[in-house]
Amino acid sequence: MRVLVTGAAGFLGSHLTDRLLQEGFSVLGMDNLITGSLENIAHLENEPHFDFIEHDVSKYIDVPGGLDGIFHFASPASPIDYLELPIQTLKVGALGTHNALGLAKAKDARLLLASTSEVYGDPLVHPQPESYWGNVNPIGPRGVYDEAKRFAEAITMAYHRCHGVDTRIARIFNTYGSRMRPNDGRVVSNFIVQALSGEPITVYGDGSQSRSFCYVSDLIEGIWRLFNADIHNPVNVGNPDEYTIRQLADVVLAATSSGSKLEAMPLPIDDPMVRKPDISLAASVLDWKPEVVLEVGLGHTIAYFQELQARGALKTSPESTG
Repeated sequence: MRVLVTGAAGFLGSHLTDRLLQEGFSVLGMDNLITGSLENIAHLENEPHFDFIEHDVSKYIDVPGGLDGIFHFASPASPIDYLELPIQTLKVGALGTHNALGLAKAKDARLLLASTSEVYGDPLVHPQPESYWGNVNPIGPRGVYDEAKRFAEAITMAYHRCHGVDTRIARIFNTYGSRMRPNDGRVVSNFIVQALSGEPITVYGDGSQSRSFCYVSDLIEGIWRLFNADIHNPVNVGNPDEYTIRQLADVVLAATSSGSKLEAMPLPIDDPMVRKPDISLAASVLDWKPEVVLEVGLGHTIAYFQELQARGALKTSPESTG
């Protein structure tokens, strides 16, 4: 099978590409490198079944030859990115998804949309099932990402219903692991970089807001199973183990043996107070649940950042709660 991965040079896109190649797929990667990095796919330079095109999916996509599948993962995906790139975030969610769906229709290819738990906004239902419609501020600073993904889901379902395109939608919750950018503003990378650098651990608000953290290998397994399942409605993919931000800071400090102190900072606008996936649907339809516990996944992730530190490539992250 030949598939297209948009956002292939990103954190998740590069790991997904590795998995697809392992499964015997021929992969065409596409990325405009606005937040992705060629370093994430440098190990594939001599891979005969991988090709890469530098291209913005918000512009017309033309892929010669046949395609069996499209994994639409292109988008700024961290708070720092979509606050600095609001127009690009909206365009890739709207125009980019439209282009990807048009290509899927033309090639008779299955399309999997990488959506997000941010479609739930600052949820009033906890944990969040797929049936929950969300609580999003459409004009707030985070709304550019939330609404881009909500539109992406809507147009994906429209193409499925009106044109018969074979679609899947993954609502991805907080994910961490190697190839995260040190300065991407996500809470896991923030805390690890600050701990390794001996700088204060910036905790926003009182640290009581909660998140659920899924290790990247578990996430990619869920994506793989969803692509091969027969379900068109959105499916939550994430780890239901819930931690407060303060608890995460304590785990990172212990795992890094860091002497960094906690520093309280104002809570960003519209920052969700809770985030925990209800993965009942994924468990029943995909026979999937995450296997990697936080301490083990953090150990692997810290080792990755320590390698960056040894190369002088570790930079303090901008502020965010992830």
